[in-house]
Amino acid sequence: MKADLLKQFLMSEGATLVGIGDVSEALSREIVHLNRGIAIAVNRSLNRETVEILSRLQGLTVEWLSARGFRNLSIPPDSDRRKDKLITKLYKLFCHKTAATCSGLGWVGKNGLVINRQYGSKLSWATVLTNAPLVPDQPVRESECGDCDLCVTHCPSGAVKGHHWSLREPGRKLVAYEKCAALKNVRQSLEGKPNCGFCVTVCPFSRNGKKKAVNG
Repeated sequence: MKADLLKQFLMSEGATLVGIGDVSEALSREIVHLNRGIAIAVNRSLNRETVEILSRLQGLTVEWLSARGFRNLSIPPDSDRRKDKLITKLYKLFCHKTAATCSGLGWVGKNGLVINRQYGSKLSWATVLTNAPLVPDQPVRESECGDCDLCVTHCPSGAVKGHHWSLREPGRKLVAYEKCAALKNVRQSLEGKPNCGFCVTVCPFSRNGKKKAVNG
């Protein structure tokens, strides 16, 4: 089942990127039947307005799938983790980075965030899991950060470890998020965000849209 119509529809409604990933290997027993991950991204910082945009796009996706008789499960944007909702219990079962990388929309950078070649780490994500037999996009299997260590050297808390991500080792710890949280608590309130943003702003892909990372 081709996904072009769904992608075109969502992008006409405000999505910046839409991809389809075969997420079979990343699913727990509870959701193993939902083996397609629809990754939805908007080129905006994650705030209340962005969450509303992503939630609307998820709703449109659910309507599209349900109208065709397919099961689905929406994984909300990250900021909703703070809310006391039943869906928040599923975050440990699936994360947006998996759908994004499996659908070929980017890789996980040394900064622990999804990096897209055109938009860098300046994308906010939502995911809809489904059993619809959508033809998946080609996944990104390896990091494309190269020798660039700017996020490592500029991290004020020393949280970025400098490791390369790989689809073969999706669970490898790239960032010490407890250090991010400690710095956030000392410096200012960042509305629940897990980082201060330096690792986003110094990334060459985020700053210049370059097609290759630079040497650090």
